[in-house]
Parts: sequence; C-alpha cells; structure tokens
Amino acid sequence: MNRRNQSARWAGQTLVGMVLLAGSAAWAHNPVIECKQVSADTIVCRGGFSDGSLAPGVKLDVVGYDDKVLAAGKLGKDSTLSFKKPKGEFFVLFDAGPGHIVEVDHAEIPTGAAPK
Repeated sequence: MNRRNQSARWAGQTLVGMVLLAGSAAWAHNPVIECKQVSADTIVCRGGFSDGSLAPGVKLDVVGYDDKVLAAGKLGKDSTLSFKKPKGEFFVLFDAGPGHIVEVDHAEIPTGAAPK
C-alpha cells in the first residue's frame, strides 16, 4: 500500500470513529427530577434519567437562595429522597455529575402524592 492510500485509509477510519462518537452522544440520557410536597412540612423528590433508569446514590442538595446548603443527601435505592421543607426560598439541586445537573425551584414544587 503506498503512502497516499495509507493516508486516505487513516482519514477514513478517523471519520468513521468521529461519526460513531457523535452518534453515541445522541443516545446519552439526561437527568430528570420530580419533587412533590406530600405534607405541610415534607417534600419528596425522585431523580433518574430520561431513558427511564434510576439514580440511586446520586447527590441531591437543598440550597437556600444565599447558596447555603440547607440539607444534603443522596437518593435511596428507589431513587427518592424525603426532606423537611425549609422556611424561606430554596431550590433542589440534583447533581449526577458534569453536564448532568438539574435545579428545581421551590415555587415549581406542587402539592400532591409522592413521585412514582
């Protein structure tokens, strides 16, 4: 095989590799979280991914508007975490790693049954 053919083959293999990597990004899953206020002082959140997979052990923090962590925890085996509703304004931070962070503001948390 001459040098020109080797270069063309290498370029073709590189292109195929790049296409495969780009295609795998399309299969990536996004983090999702749902929180509900289940009683006057209790909120339950359930986290997971858009592909339906659960997220046990993933970090979930309750953070005040002053950026102080009011409650810190990890999702349980069922991908849920319950916490006492803080007084004042706060948001829930679901942190499944770089590029996989979701925030839910307290004003967006409805009252109802725990997320399923």
